[in-house]
Amino acid sequence: MTFARRGRSIAVSGFLLSGAIGIISSTQTWLTVTRADAGEAILVPGASALPLLAPLSLAVLALGIALSIVGPVVRLVFGVLGAASALFLGWTTFQLLISEPLSAVGPTVTETTGLAGSSAIADVVAGIELSAWPVMTLIGWVVLLAASLVVLLTWRRWKTGGRRYRTAAAHVEAAAGPVDAIDSWDDLSRGTDPTR
Repeated sequence: MTFARRGRSIAVSGFLLSGAIGIISSTQTWLTVTRADAGEAILVPGASALPLLAPLSLAVLALGIALSIVGPVVRLVFGVLGAASALFLGWTTFQLLISEPLSAVGPTVTETTGLAGSSAIADVVAGIELSAWPVMTLIGWVVLLAASLVVLLTWRRWKTGGRRYRTAAAHVEAAAGPVDAIDSWDDLSRGTDPTR
């Protein structure tokens, strides 16, 4: 397998894997809010903690599927889009891991308790616990960034894949017509066919 084909496989797999991780993690619990009023804990899914997580993950998954059938110039664009998505999602996810994500739980706390405003929400929240899903998702964004860089480095060397490539090959074969064995022998032996 050539380097370009390996790069293509790695890039498509990276986009598909990271997109799938993002979509799955958007429905999982990222943050658990312990309430100061001793009420039931509030579970915050990834889609609420990062509102763009689900749509961008779906877009990344679609890009991964499209990478195997589009032309090289479009792949360059997809590589740029993938890198931009990875940097944006990676940075926002990383911020949740290094700082107290009070703003990330605000909408869910408001929906659960009916309280609005940062001070009112802060009075309700006694503690915030992170699950393992943000870390797993961050790893997915690192994979997406690596796959995007592979696309950007190898986009000129990828052959057009999928149906268009097979159709073009079939047209070339049909235009060439049937191969005559004697003519082929004459071409190779430069007219020294021993059967003549």
